Amino acid sequence: MKRCFWCNEKNTFYVKYHDEEWGKPRFDDKYLFEMLLLEGFQAGLSWECVLNKREYFRKAFDKFNYKKIALYSDKKIDELMQNKNIIRNKLKIKASIINAQIFVKIIDEKGSFFNYLRCFWDGKIIFENNRTTSKLSDIISKDLQKKGMKFVGSTIIYSYLQAIGIINSHDDDCFLFEKRL
Repeated sequence: MKRCFWCNEKNTFYVKYHDEEWGKPRFDDKYLFEMLLLEGFQAGLSWECVLNKREYFRKAFDKFNYKKIALYSDKKIDELMQNKNIIRNKLKIKASIINAQIFVKIIDEKGSFFNYLRCFWDGKIIFENNRTTSKLSDIISKDLQKKGMKFVGSTIIYSYLQAIGIINSHDDDCFLFEKRL
């Protein structure tokens, strides 16, 4: 079975993520926040590095409960900075808290984070590959930054949109490639 070129087939976490999760539409708020948090931590690193630590992140960040994360104190930041199992970048940790607070505000305004994303997207899966940004990722990134979110540049948001299934970017020779009409 041929997979996308980036999938390290020696890493079972990566293969499972590629085969069962990446690019599959999933729009519940908990998952949308989890992927946003993880994509933010990925900035400057490989996705494989973050994916290998995903379960440690899940435990350290209260199962990605954005309402709890939005209330994290300096004491919790210090605790996270001591956790050797996650990426201990203070800027990214603080950004995850700020982003959780803004995520909650967006849900309060729009009813769900998916409803927010639909303000920019027509609901049709976008099939494209060999890109790192798009007009859609540019627009969403700028709006999130305007709202105060951190680590949400266009490249990160593009990767996020791929992860959650708005953009399907499986390689043409990948077994999960879908013919584009």
